[in-house]
Amino acid sequence: MNAKIFLGLLILSISSFTYIACSKDKGLDVRYKETIVVDGITRTYIVRVPFNYHQNDAPLPLVIGMHGVGGSGEQFEKDYDFSKKADESNFIAVYPDGVQKADGLLKIRSWNSGGCCDYAMNQNINDVNFIQTLIEILPQRFRINSRKIYVVGMSNGGMMAYRLATELSHKIAAAASVSGNMMNTPDSSLSGPIPILHIHSKLDTKVPFSGGVGIGEVHFKPVEEGLAYWRNRNNCLSEADSIQKSNYTIQSWKNSDGKIMLQLYLTVDGGHSWPGAMKMRAIGDDPSQAIKANDVIWDFFKNYELP
Repeated sequence: MNAKIFLGLLILSISSFTYIACSKDKGLDVRYKETIVVDGITRTYIVRVPFNYHQNDAPLPLVIGMHGVGGSGEQFEKDYDFSKKADESNFIAVYPDGVQKADGLLKIRSWNSGGCCDYAMNQNINDVNFIQTLIEILPQRFRINSRKIYVVGMSNGGMMAYRLATELSHKIAAAASVSGNMMNTPDSSLSGPIPILHIHSKLDTKVPFSGGVGIGEVHFKPVEEGLAYWRNRNNCLSEADSIQKSNYTIQSWKNSDGKIMLQLYLTVDGGHSWPGAMKMRAIGDDPSQAIKANDVIWDFFKNYELP
């Protein structure tokens, strides 16, 4: 591994943490750390139900949040304060772990998003099957509304969200990516619309919005290439509705029924980071404060469900 790639992975590598969360009803847990074997590989994930989960019987939406290279499910939950949003908006959050590199100093986790990244891609790990398995088994144990299952990811996790959207449109109601360009090349036989949200900073140099060489000397596709694919697949009208704010823009593409099927939030502050979150590490980029990604993501997701 050359010095640039090592430094890039070091910047993205993140320490994990553990904690236990219990509901207001004494003795009823709301956080579960679990394992499952998929394709002969032991996979790990966290299920976080909202604090009021045990107080009613209604099925709830599910949001699957995927970390970036070097991160973990626990890191995603903590750094982006995502379980707080789950409590506020009453959805179940699941934080899966990418497969872990068996050797090397960092033993980082990654996702096989189709064109990135690292160990998971190089070993052709079937992460689509892992997430699909979670989507199929979790409603057997938790009260999940299977028509309201969503995926979101940061960086490599966002790239994975794009791949899941292309291949599992019959399972997923909507998908969102934060600072993760679409890297997979979809099979031309794949079809089926799925609403897509993309959030990015113009200042991101690790995974550049315009594409090109970024962190780890990886050549990233431009965001526009992925948006063009989804405009076509989602049967969007050619013209976008645009809203210009002082430090970010919103572009929305609608279908012929007037429903937003593709949306882009582009900030002019921040970097390769989760907008609205706190800066967790000195070597990381400052998060954009123009928007709060958690709010934008849920405000988008809650409008959609599978037929």
